[in-house]
Amino acid sequence: MAINYSLILYMAFENIQFEGLYEKTLVIVKPDGVQRGLVGEVIRRLELKGLKIVGLKMAQLNPDKLREHYAHLAEKPFYPGLEGFMMKNPVVIMALEGKGAVEAVRLIAGVTNAGKADGGTIRGDLAMGMCNVIHCSDSPENGQIEVKRFFNDGEVFNYDKTEYLHVYMEDERAGLR
Repeated sequence: MAINYSLILYMAFENIQFEGLYEKTLVIVKPDGVQRGLVGEVIRRLELKGLKIVGLKMAQLNPDKLREHYAHLAEKPFYPGLEGFMMKNPVVIMALEGKGAVEAVRLIAGVTNAGKADGGTIRGDLAMGMCNVIHCSDSPENGQIEVKRFFNDGEVFNYDKTEYLHVYMEDERAGLR
């Protein structure tokens, strides 16, 4: 009788709960990143960190969505240029999940002004100025708001990622610190 190791592995991980690992954040690969073919590189870096992609899509942003998203900048003199830039070409939008996901993505992204971003970060390695490849949420609260803004019901998925057994220690998976 042959043993189905795939089925055994699936059953072993089927009911794993990862309390404390469900923080969500939003990443937008901006039009410059899409045009330059950097989507795969951005995804690669985020996945290498151990973040889980729970939502992924390409979209053409519109003025209403951008005004809502950038409400804190809408009165600034540079906003019309920002809006035009973000609508010029499609973007790739991702919802990511993991323990401290917002902070982890911001560390990987680097500072907003890519010319001042550290080497090894997405912006530091892949951009020179304010065409900085990605947007990322700035707080867990905004991460929740932004994911809901850009993803409809049924577009964000909940699934166990068996890789978490090798990304987080057992007490982290249990929500302990």
